[in-house]
Amino acid sequence: MERIIEKLLHYRVAVIIFFAAAAVLCALQSPLVGVNYNLMDYLPDEAPSTIALDVMNEEYSKGAPNARVMLRDVSIPEALDCKNKIAEIDGVNEITWLDDAANIYEPIEFMDADTVADYYADNNALFTVTLDEDKQTAAMDAIKEIAGDKGAYSGTAVESVAAQQLTEIEISKIIKIVVVLIFVVLLLTTTSWFEPVLFLLAIGLAILLNKGTNIIFGEISFVTNAAGAVLQMAVSMDYSIFLVHRFADCRKRYPDNIMHAMAVAVKESAGSVLSSGLTTVLGFAALILMRFKIGPDMGLVMAKSIVLSLVSVLAFLPCITLCTYKLIDKTQHKMLIPSFKWLADIVMKVRVPALIIFVAVTIPCIFAQKANSFTYGNTGIYGAGTAVGADIDEIEGIFGQSNLMVLMVPKNSVSQERELAEELKSKKEITSVVTYSETVGVSIPQEFVPKDQISDLISADYSRYVITVDTPTESEDAFRVVDEIRTLADGYYPNEYHLVGATVNAYDLKDVVTADNTKVNLLAVFSIFAILLINFKSLSIPVVLLAVIESSIWINLSFPYFADDNLFYIGYLIISSIQLGATVDYAILFADHYTESRREMTCAKSLRHTITSTALSVLTSGTILTVAGLLLGAMSSNGVISQLGTLVGRGAILSVIMVIFVLPALISLLDPIIAKTTYHSNFKRGEKDETNKTQISG
Repeated sequence: MERIIEKLLHYRVAVIIFFAAAAVLCALQSPLVGVNYNLMDYLPDEAPSTIALDVMNEEYSKGAPNARVMLRDVSIPEALDCKNKIAEIDGVNEITWLDDAANIYEPIEFMDADTVADYYADNNALFTVTLDEDKQTAAMDAIKEIAGDKGAYSGTAVESVAAQQLTEIEISKIIKIVVVLIFVVLLLTTTSWFEPVLFLLAIGLAILLNKGTNIIFGEISFVTNAAGAVLQMAVSMDYSIFLVHRFADCRKRYPDNIMHAMAVAVKESAGSVLSSGLTTVLGFAALILMRFKIGPDMGLVMAKSIVLSLVSVLAFLPCITLCTYKLIDKTQHKMLIPSFKWLADIVMKVRVPALIIFVAVTIPCIFAQKANSFTYGNTGIYGAGTAVGADIDEIEGIFGQSNLMVLMVPKNSVSQERELAEELKSKKEITSVVTYSETVGVSIPQEFVPKDQISDLISADYSRYVITVDTPTESEDAFRVVDEIRTLADGYYPNEYHLVGATVNAYDLKDVVTADNTKVNLLAVFSIFAILLINFKSLSIPVVLLAVIESSIWINLSFPYFADDNLFYIGYLIISSIQLGATVDYAILFADHYTESRREMTCAKSLRHTITSTALSVLTSGTILTVAGLLLGAMSSNGVISQLGTLVGRGAILSVIMVIFVLPALISLLDPIIAKTTYHSNFKRGEKDETNKTQISG
């Protein structure tokens, strides 16, 4: 292996040029990667709502309304003029207002009060708009130009456009700040002013390679696009640190042969780097088995990102380091952070209370994290603190909520359609049902009705009901209404109807992701368990390490429950794999050092030595992941991305605390079992263990 590495190092300039050229090419390709901002597009192809949407797109030229536009302080003539202008915009398939439901040329006092209230209240006009999904960004920009400062907007199309326009800007700012803060962290935890530059260069190159090679997927989700670079940088920075620090050690052993020192450094660090990377890859790869396609989307992209980071660290970084090691030497400085012996003393003194607190906290958190209130779809992605969220609250405060569903049934009998419509109207949550049989009537043949009047309701094969439901998009009541509509429709048209709507999508998404959760978590745990089993040749060490990290995940996910906050289920689903794959490395590093030193020291001395020698690495890695995650959480206006960032940052803090305080306590308690269940453990014998004395006296 050393010969291969030395051959690579011999052609180090060519290797650097190759990677630089690949990075430039990938940087040029990156803008060509499509980004999908609609979570519902990631439902499985076999989901009923996915099938229903495909049928509607085939049968009807216009989709369901997906935006609400409110104009403040306008008269009826002004609103009508604005409506006509909006109707002319390319990408606006349909716009409806009061003039479509009443005669606006008669005094408003003579109109039906309930009808007026749906479209015009307190001098505010509300339009219901259907935007073409492929043109909605340009269309929304044109609508805002017409409405000016009088406009307020809500709906799935509005949220999708906002995500497209805001996410890239926000993520660009976040990455810049993350890079600066990580640079500061690395300056404090290394002994050279130049080393952090090398670390960031290697991982930055890997990020460019990953973003550019995403072109093989055609498009990726906005969640993956937004969080991918930040997570890749935070998770894989350790690999660079491992290699460069090993190189510093090897230089002391081979001071006269710098190339050989680097070759040995790569060889000796490859095992720990690849082992660490593999656990992270497996954590992300577990997401690939999700039926909710955002899991495979993120799993494939992030697993690829870690592989590319490993390639960059093991191939590019040795070459660039060898070319610049003199700069490392010239910029040496004293360690700015003192020894962690004091921390080892504290941990050893409090290990028994730490174990008691660990058990007392973890048990209720296991149940709490399962009892969270979840949001499954797009609802609430933009909260009240954002411009979009403020508009939504304002519109709903004046006109109430608008939850539309579209039911399509075979075009057989108009009288049967009318019977179904009457049954639907009898449901208290359903405020209106618009269908051909209700709009035109049973007695008028279709041949006598102008095509443009019925094309929205009747296609070649289906008749369409537009149903307005008086519930939030996602709630138990809304999901119950979906069940009731499906039951009624199935009674009239067994297995022949289709139901579309944001609530329907969320309902199906709930079924899909809930089923995915157990499968993904078990796969991640068992895969990493297998790696740990091989790595440590022990039955007990993998159990102890996974117990510590899984407990930190349960505690992390219990925070929303105790804070009475809703949790986006996508974050709940993904964070388990991310936190497990990213932070189990801390526990592996600790266990590696412990098993090695335990062969020469007693349990207590070995634990003190391990805490002192690993605390800096664990804190450095944990701080980087914490900073990246919390910045993502604080600066992103998109609720899904923000919450995922918060979960990652908080999860890193908890994992660090658990590894430093709880893992030593567990090892102290289970040391005899670890010795017996580890192949060729060769733990030191013959001295009375200080740990056992403390436990007995306690």
